[in-house]
Amino acid sequence: MRDQRPVVRVTSPGRPAIHEPLPTFAGTPPFPEAAKVALADPQLRRNLRMATTTIRTKRARAVEECPDWEELRVAGAAIKDDVMARLPELLEQLESNVVAAGGVVHWARDGAEANAIVARIVRDAGATEVVKVKSMVTQEIELNEALALQGIDAWETDLAELIVQLGHDLPSHILVPAIHRNRSEIRDIFRTEMGAAGRPAPADLGNDPRELAEAARLHLREKFLRARVAVSGANFAVAETGTVMVVESEGNGRMCLTLPDVLITVMGIEKLVPSWRDLEVFLQLLPRSSTAERMNPYTSMWTGVTPGDGPQVFHLILLDNGRTDVLSDTVGRQALRCIKCSACLNVCPVYERTGGHAYGSPYPGPIGAILTPQLRGIARHPVDEQTASLPYASSLCGACFDVCPVRIDIPEILVHLRTLVVRQHGWRAAFGQEAGMMRSLGGAFGGPRRLGAAERVASVGGRVVGRSGRIGRVRLPGMLGAWFRARDLRAPAKVPFRRWWRGHARDRDGGGGGG
Repeated sequence: MRDQRPVVRVTSPGRPAIHEPLPTFAGTPPFPEAAKVALADPQLRRNLRMATTTIRTKRARAVEECPDWEELRVAGAAIKDDVMARLPELLEQLESNVVAAGGVVHWARDGAEANAIVARIVRDAGATEVVKVKSMVTQEIELNEALALQGIDAWETDLAELIVQLGHDLPSHILVPAIHRNRSEIRDIFRTEMGAAGRPAPADLGNDPRELAEAARLHLREKFLRARVAVSGANFAVAETGTVMVVESEGNGRMCLTLPDVLITVMGIEKLVPSWRDLEVFLQLLPRSSTAERMNPYTSMWTGVTPGDGPQVFHLILLDNGRTDVLSDTVGRQALRCIKCSACLNVCPVYERTGGHAYGSPYPGPIGAILTPQLRGIARHPVDEQTASLPYASSLCGACFDVCPVRIDIPEILVHLRTLVVRQHGWRAAFGQEAGMMRSLGGAFGGPRRLGAAERVASVGGRVVGRSGRIGRVRLPGMLGAWFRARDLRAPAKVPFRRWWRGHARDRDGGGGGG
């Protein structure tokens, strides 16, 4: 179950404030439990299968057009690793250049501090609402919920985020937050909810995508024209110039970044690139990996403020929120390369069947399984059960690494985090059934004589299984029984390989035989 926090939510001017619960990921059960609920929803699985299949097919075609795709991946990974190696120096350079261009820089240790800074800026501007560009980092820190508690309404302007917000729902995908919804569901949400948040949807609204997009466009237009403050995330920030960048496909970002008087950007400290030239690499990698486009339709860049053009006040909030802890882990720090393209979600067989809500975080799928536990502190004691379950939300098939534009070895990090989880379980890790089995296997593989003895024991098991030759068809006790309840495996050979080899060698050579 997800928590819903009752807050007073301000609607558009002239409308009374209404009490409305805003959903959060708090209270999400461990992944196996949440996934079981998702798997029982056939409509959800149909929606996910159709969407992910379409996106990954388009992405594959876009990537095939680049003969130097692998070289771009290597370059992207190298640039990100360079950023992590020089992060303090580059952050100070960014701050200096933003301030020189007329911006204000704030440093936030965690989400609470960042949220307080945003709320203070909005109040100082005399505003009671903000328009927002789609931003993963503001979802991470639950900015909308924090602002609502301060009587400030935050309006999502990305189409998919608007669907999620009006549906009192939670995002389930990085690129397409409403991927779990179909057109008919979206139509119903618009018909019933738009009027309470501003301009209502047409009474005869159908489920044609063009009609839905037009209803959203008209609904949002009055918010764009009225808003005095906007909040954005950042795809990249250039240290050498103090330039911040947002890429998007709908034009809503451009409206947010140019019309309001005050612009607040909340940016994770890992979003840096050292130089302007580095953008050449990422502006090829990101659109092909995320939207399967050669370039983003809207690429907005700004450096501080310009008198008479665009927002006249710019605040940049540099957010840590656990990122320096991730940086200290030599294996896990790869996750900070992530450019939030969502390619790993679209190829993941686990995500395709469970959707994003089961991960209990704004970061779903393979990247969420490695990033969320590290940001929350999986190495700390005691560790939350839901957080500890995320590294196991994977089959370790490796498809995520194959498509990652910055070559994050997600399977390697998953195994690494599983090790940390096992260590955190203390006595259960030392004396549990799984630990006992692993010690037995370690002993069996510790020498040729022991391995030969284990093979002979296994061959007895092969004869016990009988004619079927499948372990999954035999009732087994304890952990073995639980494991084989949903899996099958060929039974061990009735004649161990070494014994067979010795007999084969004697027949061939007329005697002797290897050990």
